Amino acid sequence: MEIERKFLIKKLPENLTQYPCRTIEQAYLCTEPVVRIRRDNEDYYLTYKGRGLMVREEYNLPLTEKSYHHLLLKADGNRITKKRYLIPLSAPDRTYTIELDVFSGVHTGLLLAEVEFESEEEALAFHAPDWFGSDVTKDPAYQNSRLSEQAAP
Repeated sequence: MEIERKFLIKKLPENLTQYPCRTIEQAYLCTEPVVRIRRDNEDYYLTYKGRGLMVREEYNLPLTEKSYHHLLLKADGNRITKKRYLIPLSAPDRTYTIELDVFSGVHTGLLLAEVEFESEEEALAFHAPDWFGSDVTKDPAYQNSRLSEQAAP
């Protein structure tokens, strides 16, 4: 089960390059239900995601590079390309990892942050840092599967 909130970003944090970063490319074989393939640096996955916005099922299966490229030819819509920075955020009871996505390609200029939680209650109680913008968790236009079907919102 995946429980996450998603936010637009008003301003990038200073010293962004000090944080770990991964290069991600993904494409969609189906958007209802979501069936995605992803290259995450040199790792490859096929992912199934159930319905929902803040809470939904998610299953990841490993792929080989060859399988990924074979399936990439069958994908619909735009490829999503982005750099993902992993930024720690200390809270009184735990440390969160902000996954900050800096999009390129068709969606150049889009900045989104995701934060994952252990429960819905924890997600709803989360206070975003000042550099976060609007909470778009419940706006399906910002789901990557939807972004693959259109230009940036």
